Amino acid sequence: MPASSPTDATAITVPDTPPIARVRVGKHRALKGETELGRTRRARRINRALAAGYPDAHCELDFTNTLELVVATVLSAQCTDVRVNQVTPALFARYRTAEDYATADEAELQEIIRPTGFYKAKAGHLIGMGRLLVTDYGGEVPSALEDLVRLPGVGRKTAHVVRGNAFGIPGLTVDTHFGRLVRRLKLTEEEDPVKVERVLAKLIEKKEWTMFSHRIIFHGRRVCHARKPACGACFLAPECPSFGLGPVEPDQAAELVTGDNREHLLCLAGLGQPGENEETTGVEKERNDA
Repeated sequence: MPASSPTDATAITVPDTPPIARVRVGKHRALKGETELGRTRRARRINRALAAGYPDAHCELDFTNTLELVVATVLSAQCTDVRVNQVTPALFARYRTAEDYATADEAELQEIIRPTGFYKAKAGHLIGMGRLLVTDYGGEVPSALEDLVRLPGVGRKTAHVVRGNAFGIPGLTVDTHFGRLVRRLKLTEEEDPVKVERVLAKLIEKKEWTMFSHRIIFHGRRVCHARKPACGACFLAPECPSFGLGPVEPDQAAELVTGDNREHLLCLAGLGQPGENEETTGVEKERNDA
């Protein structure tokens, strides 16, 4: 059977020898210096590998329209998506339009969103956002970046989430997971989110910006954890100069991998067997040839 494309959503790499077996702590060639072309090629290999690992990557906030997405993203500041998704069903049932938020009773709104934290400030943002949408945008959420960042509680990150997932406009969502991972991968040393965004925009094809953001965030939540990354069970190990920050012994590292597609991720790392609908790809050969 011919090899599938590396970006085939149903295909994964199952090498004869696990990639981790050939990775040595502190030996990645990027640590010795990397050209811009070399970094760009590595970034795009990483994106293709992430596409194989997370073919269903998506925004993990629940929403059914653009206004709901803006509201949910505002609430997600300093709060997990899981907690936000527990709060929004009641919120969205009570407040359906920008006008509803504009005329909301602040105390009532605060009580509904209290579990998301910083609920007083967030309630103020939502009411202010509703008022501005009504007065300046006819009650509709605008798509332009400069308009979105005018809304209370909406910064560049939130704006890119909305533009990418509601309007189909490519954007890089530099949140905590994104910034941490791209620095670990040595794609940038920048700390400022805007500077990180600008660097990655040069490395990743524009059409891939939104999905790259989702994939990186998925990987940060499932494999490359903040305190203890699963280095020894990570399919990105051959591309990662920071290999060794977490356990490198495969069995120990595998215990840290989470998510509904855990077995799929372990197969990509060479630590499992593919399912009946999965087949090997050319990603491993691409790494060897790079």
